[in-house]
Amino acid sequence: MARSVLLLVNYQKQRVCDALDDVRAIVKRHGRIAEELPADTEVPPDPKGADLIMVLGGDGTFLAQARRCAEMDLPLVGVNLGHLGYLAEFDLASLERAAPWLLGDGVLQTERRPFLRVDVVSNGGPEPTFAGLALNDGVITAGPPYRMLQMELRLNGESGPRIHGDGIIVSTPAGSTGYSVSSGGPIVTPGSQALSITPIAAHTLAIRPVVVPMTCDITVLLHRANEVGDTGSGPQGTTLVLDGQVHFPLKTGDSVHFREADRSIRLVRDPEVSYWQTLIRKMHWGRSPGSPGPA
Repeated sequence: MARSVLLLVNYQKQRVCDALDDVRAIVKRHGRIAEELPADTEVPPDPKGADLIMVLGGDGTFLAQARRCAEMDLPLVGVNLGHLGYLAEFDLASLERAAPWLLGDGVLQTERRPFLRVDVVSNGGPEPTFAGLALNDGVITAGPPYRMLQMELRLNGESGPRIHGDGIIVSTPAGSTGYSVSSGGPIVTPGSQALSITPIAAHTLAIRPVVVPMTCDITVLLHRANEVGDTGSGPQGTTLVLDGQVHFPLKTGDSVHFREADRSIRLVRDPEVSYWQTLIRKMHWGRSPGSPGPA
């Protein structure tokens, strides 16, 4: 039986608009379109009985839609029509090849990707002042006027080191190849039940990234932050950033809590795509200095 597809489309990207008719035609040949919605609108809880969600855009679009659809528990298909395409595994050509089993009655190869839940508690209060989800990472960043932050790390309630630096990244395995690896963090393969903690520009040689179990409660206490309005130019300062897209201002005395969420997504895998080959091809893993890129 043909599958019904909810299309979530980033109409702001010209590449998406250029390819949209081709994607529609592929879906209609092998399945059916339950509904087509812009990527920036509210998704109904039951979009006309859709069997899977297809996201058209780049990795940023995929991250945003994954968070929006977290409660629906439908398989997500990422079609990369952007640049890197690390999370969105399919492109137009591979979607065409996979369409018979993907949109027909073939077995879907899916992989669970956990969300990170992030709460902010102000001044030891009883309730969070902010709560959000991240698929890739939660980042505490110094922000203008860029004074060094003073942070204390706690793991499962046990006091850890004090960190002076520009911030800290808590990353899921899916996000380990993003901001974290750019800051010297480890690559953690999908499927690993682990979180990585990577300081940003720590003012000591003694601080290194660390990998902890996914079940670990990670707390960062802000002993000194760059307060909103410090620069006199509006709402700037130390900020919590989720997946590079959701922002929440932080202040001295706040505590930021990171833990595994009770939600995950089911990412549809392309069986032709190898994680290790993707690392080599798109992240240039292990390439010698000066060596030519892949053909």
